[in-house]
Amino acid sequence: MTLFIKDHLSFILLYLITFICLPFIIDQLDGFENHYGYFSFLAITLLISLLVIRYLRRKKMYIQLKKENVDQASFLVYRPHAPIEKAYANQLQAFSSLLLKEQDAYQDFLQEQQLLISHAVHQMKTPISVMQLLVQSNQINDVKSLGEWQKVKAECDKINFSLNQLLSYSRSTQLLSDLKIEAMPLKKIIQEVINDLKDYFIEEELFPKVTIAEDVILYSDRKWMKVVIYQLLSNAIKYGEKHSTVHINYRNGQLSIRNRGETIPKSEINRLFNLFYTGSKGRKRNEATGIGLYLVKRILVTLDHPFELTSHDQETTFTVELSKSIRTAAD
Repeated sequence: MTLFIKDHLSFILLYLITFICLPFIIDQLDGFENHYGYFSFLAITLLISLLVIRYLRRKKMYIQLKKENVDQASFLVYRPHAPIEKAYANQLQAFSSLLLKEQDAYQDFLQEQQLLISHAVHQMKTPISVMQLLVQSNQINDVKSLGEWQKVKAECDKINFSLNQLLSYSRSTQLLSDLKIEAMPLKKIIQEVINDLKDYFIEEELFPKVTIAEDVILYSDRKWMKVVIYQLLSNAIKYGEKHSTVHINYRNGQLSIRNRGETIPKSEINRLFNLFYTGSKGRKRNEATGIGLYLVKRILVTLDHPFELTSHDQETTFTVELSKSIRTAAD
């Protein structure tokens, strides 16, 4: 109630001046009956003056309220004058403080969750490494069971891939602060990833074919680009047609990874980048997690590398636009 009275004090004063004081003053000077028009003129002039003063005093507030893009800094720009403005600004400040507190608590929760995931993943990776070494030594010593040991190795590799994917996902929440842009030969990066996936290519009976010039230098984050290429090549192998070739090409500023296999329906292509969306192909194989392409999108958007996924006539191509981040000997 007090705030309402304070906010309307100027109108109350205008009412008192207009309907009590003005007729009395005019009547004292020359009689109110002969100057009703003059009274109306003064009343309207006072009203317009009051509205103009109120508008000028609250102009900043109106501009502030009309802003479409509001951020936390916007709460501090407005400087209030009137009581209602001061009360409103105080509410905004309190709300801003509450948001910052909630944001800090959420960041603490994310960091705690990331630490927990990292610790759990590292704990699991040690026994898997031991299992892989045991498999490797037994493959040599027990040739009769070679096929069985290869199956165990393949399952270990799948677990290792999923753990790495989980680790990358948890770290991606702090992707911006982790970026380190450096120059790297694009072909070398691709070959390193192919080498990491060598067994997977052999197991699925696919052949990688790289068509990238030696002098193509990419300026980007090495670690995160390897995560992207690893994920895209894994998908190309997983959903590729057996005995076919996975083509990795670089031409006109675009890196493309193309594989033969079942065509992805158009209705699913955009949704494949949503977290936990596996699509019809992923459901059939029962191996998809719905994390890989989400992670790819997040990294490429952060690195400012536009991308496109197309699929038609039993052929799927993932294209990454790198022209802004590439230098060659010709340049």
